[in-house]
Amino acid sequence: MAWPKDIGIKALEIYFPAQYVDQVDLEKFDGVAAGKYTVGLGQSKMGFCNDREDINSLCLTVLQRLLDRNNIKPEDVGRLEVGTETILDKSKSVKTVLMQLFEPLGCTDIEGVDSTNACYGGTAALFNTIAWVESSSWDGRLAIVVAADNAVYASGNARPTGGAGAIAMAIGPNAPLVFDQGIRASCMRHTYDFYKPDLRSEYPVVDGKLSIQCYFGALDECYRRYCLKTEKKHPGETVSLNTFDALLFHSPYGKLVQKSFARLAFVDFLNTPKEKISEELSDLKKFHDAKLEETYFDRDIEKAFINLSKTQFAEKTQPSLFVSNLVGNMYTPSVYSGLVSLLINKPIDQLAGNKVGIFSYGSGFASSMYSLTITKDISPGSALQKMISTLSYVKPQLESRERVTPDEYTRILELREKNCHTVPYEPSANIEKMFPGTFYLRSIDSLYRRTYERVPKLD
Repeated sequence: MAWPKDIGIKALEIYFPAQYVDQVDLEKFDGVAAGKYTVGLGQSKMGFCNDREDINSLCLTVLQRLLDRNNIKPEDVGRLEVGTETILDKSKSVKTVLMQLFEPLGCTDIEGVDSTNACYGGTAALFNTIAWVESSSWDGRLAIVVAADNAVYASGNARPTGGAGAIAMAIGPNAPLVFDQGIRASCMRHTYDFYKPDLRSEYPVVDGKLSIQCYFGALDECYRRYCLKTEKKHPGETVSLNTFDALLFHSPYGKLVQKSFARLAFVDFLNTPKEKISEELSDLKKFHDAKLEETYFDRDIEKAFINLSKTQFAEKTQPSLFVSNLVGNMYTPSVYSGLVSLLINKPIDQLAGNKVGIFSYGSGFASSMYSLTITKDISPGSALQKMISTLSYVKPQLESRERVTPDEYTRILELREKNCHTVPYEPSANIEKMFPGTFYLRSIDSLYRRTYERVPKLD
């Protein structure tokens, strides 16, 4: 076949549970200072799953939505890969569960399984999928990436950084969101900043300070390598924050993203020869000789560059935090919920032709930085216009969710943890409060086999 052109995202779908806990309520419930979660973390609401939802149902729901809303026929899908760190089975992939949407129609020639590494699994699945479309194995059909997780923590400082949700992306040629080819930077290391060694529990083991250090270290290295690769491919071209019209980050919580944007501003500052630093930035010259790896927790540098970059942050990154602020950390879908947020929060004429930088991080650790370019075609009926129109449900659904008290939220998490691997099991949550068309767990039998049904769709 002819080499495919403009490979990218042709369709995009998001799903989040129909209930949330308010972070202000949670601050009061936890007995912490007002603003610790809302201002300190930059979060306002946190979505979560009751005992009717699990990783399989999240993925079933978002995938079915993608197929339905975009009129994608199962026979037109040649690859399906899932990125998740929410593991229910050590052998059977979530992808095989999703095949029940294809198998009844005789569509079983679909490549791909699961990719797993903390919050990076969705990006790994995406890169594998791009490679398939670019390869000699591509047969002209669409590929789909599903990224989903249920992010929950034991009671304590990390609990308000949870969340839950799913993203599905249809990948193929002639896309409105085109992956920039040839420049992609990664940083992979070994560390225990966040991990899930106890398969009897949904909760991770977290070293909070180390996790932040690893995140910043990964960002520094990926940005450095992205800059070097760009300059090598395009001699004389220098990368800075000005290179990008928008920058998306994996978002454990909003404040970390703002600090990350400021950190890139700091790196740009260090990359500027001291003698070329403008007079208005002369007060910052005292930071110019700092060793980058020694500045992860330097409050003076952090504050200075947050202030310096706040205007650019508001323009290039703040719009992408809309869903994250209201749903929380979705893990693997997190950075891609930023893409949804960007598309639904900026006028289409301001998106046309934009270059979007993307930083993905997963603990353990794995990280990458890459970019995509949004089409310039914003005419009525264009692919970009259709994509944005298809996402018009996002804001109304966020507003229609049920607000759950911290007491009830805690009870639900305790119920989930208690029955994490209980069989047989019959969930008890009320399906009538779920969004129409949502898949839910009906039961788990004595052999751990899970059965799912679907909330009826509205006519």
